[in-house]
Amino acid sequence: MDLKIDESNWEPYLPEEIFELFKSLTIPWWIAGGWAIDLFLESKTRDHLDIDLQILRKDQIILQKFLVGWDLYKTNQPGLKPWKKNEFLRLGVNSIWCRKTPEAPWKMQILFLETEGDEWYYRRKPSIRGLISNIGMKTKSNISYLSPEIQLLFKAQKNPKQKNKQDFLNVLPFLDNKKLMWLKKSVFVHFGKNSYWIEEINKFL
Repeated sequence: MDLKIDESNWEPYLPEEIFELFKSLTIPWWIAGGWAIDLFLESKTRDHLDIDLQILRKDQIILQKFLVGWDLYKTNQPGLKPWKKNEFLRLGVNSIWCRKTPEAPWKMQILFLETEGDEWYYRRKPSIRGLISNIGMKTKSNISYLSPEIQLLFKAQKNPKQKNKQDFLNVLPFLDNKKLMWLKKSVFVHFGKNSYWIEEINKFL
C-alpha cells in the first residue's frame, strides 16, 4: 500500500450532491449502502462515514471517462492502487475510491455489480439474481437508490457489523411481503436456514 494515501480522510458527498454530479451520466447508477436504506425510509437514521454508488461492472469505462481529472483508485488487497486510464477491472477488483485531487478528501466509493444479459447477479452466490430493470427505486426528488431488500442482502453477513444490523432492523417493518419473501429466499440460499437474518425476517411474515 502507498503509505502516502490517507484512507481515513473522508468528506463524503450527500445523496443530493451525487445526484447533481451524475444527473447527466448516461449509464444507470444507484445510491447504495446505508444511504440507500435511509433514502427508502425518507429519514436519516444514523451517521454515514462514506457514500457508495452502485454501477454495472460493464459500464466502468464510461464512468471513468465521465470522471476525467479525478484521482481514482481501485481497491486491491491490501490497500489502494491507481486506476489507470481505460483499464477494465475484472472480478476481484470490486470498487473504486474517488477524490478530486491527491490532496483532497475522498468523496465517494463506486461499487461494481455483476451482470449477465438483462440480469444482475450476486457475486458471492451467482444463483441469486434478478432483472436489472427491477434493482432500483427513486426518491420524490428523482435520486436513484438500490431497492432495500437487495441492499440488505449485500449487507448480510454471518457476523454482521452493528451498523448493518441497525439498517436491517430499521427497514424490515417497512418492507412488503414480496420484498420480505425475496430477501428470505436469498438469505436462505446464501446462509442456510439457521441464520440471524431469517429469524428477524420471520417476525414480519
